[in-house]
Amino acid sequence: MEEERDHNASESSLPSLSKQLESSTLGGSTVDVPVVDLSVSDEDFLVREVVKASEEWGVFQVVNHGIPTELMRQLQMVGTQFFELPDAEKETVAKEEDFEGYKKNYLGGINNWDEHLFHRLSPPSIINYKYWPKNPPQYREVTEEYTKHMKRLTEKILGWLSEGLGLQREAFTQSIGGDTAEYVLRVNFYPPTQDTELVIGAAAHSDMGAIALLIPNEVPGLQAFKDEQWLDLDYIDSAVVVIIGDQLMRMTNGRLKNVLHRAKSDKDKLRISWPVFVAPRADMSVGPLPEFTGDENPPKFETLIYNDYIDQKIRGWALEDLPVY
Repeated sequence: MEEERDHNASESSLPSLSKQLESSTLGGSTVDVPVVDLSVSDEDFLVREVVKASEEWGVFQVVNHGIPTELMRQLQMVGTQFFELPDAEKETVAKEEDFEGYKKNYLGGINNWDEHLFHRLSPPSIINYKYWPKNPPQYREVTEEYTKHMKRLTEKILGWLSEGLGLQREAFTQSIGGDTAEYVLRVNFYPPTQDTELVIGAAAHSDMGAIALLIPNEVPGLQAFKDEQWLDLDYIDSAVVVIIGDQLMRMTNGRLKNVLHRAKSDKDKLRISWPVFVAPRADMSVGPLPEFTGDENPPKFETLIYNDYIDQKIRGWALEDLPVY
């Protein structure tokens, strides 16, 4: 998920996270991160564009994606209303032993602001509604409707990636578990801060799941690392940011790029983002698919039970003593 980074250089196409954080400022250059218009009728063109962006960048934005703009606004509204509640009410869905729930604290190292709401969305068998806010009262209805659209968009993108890499359309969807693939929402809350060069919203990381789809509010702040520099992603109204995660990189034996990214706080404005993380079940084996390996292209990554991969990555955080987001 979005708080993860690679535990081992052999498991990543990314530069060393430690090296990137050394003397790194939060400034970035604005470039044209790929934007794919999904209303284009030529599906072969869409397949080529999505694959190209995933191979070269590991991040892109999609517009005209079919998620109703009004539903996206409602999701943003109920999420914002939750964070406006008194602390005592937010604590009613506080984290316990698992990663789900509400959490608020500062983290060590870089002054990493961490206030968020985290809970599972799908499949129904893993949902624990005690971590879903009851206030605002529309929260559950809006979030469940958004989940339906998000799953359709995710499966469409995974289908294009599969076809573009010479696989059956359902290949990547099935490789992460099909209907049992886990969808998790994290609502990130970044309050304004005057120390924008010292306080970062989210430390540099790659997502250890398969793919993430994110919408922000209108305040920019997401950055991606490419060509040895941090690049700002422009805010595009109603666009969805697509981020390739570790497992798609590992399944394609490195052909798809898992992108190093981070989030900045703003000096004057509140920034909130809504990433949905899509990952295999914890008990699934994930590694390079046979279609991407051979005598001249041996596996670059070890096949692992996904939960073991998570454990290894978390141990990697501890070894480098870096802030965890």
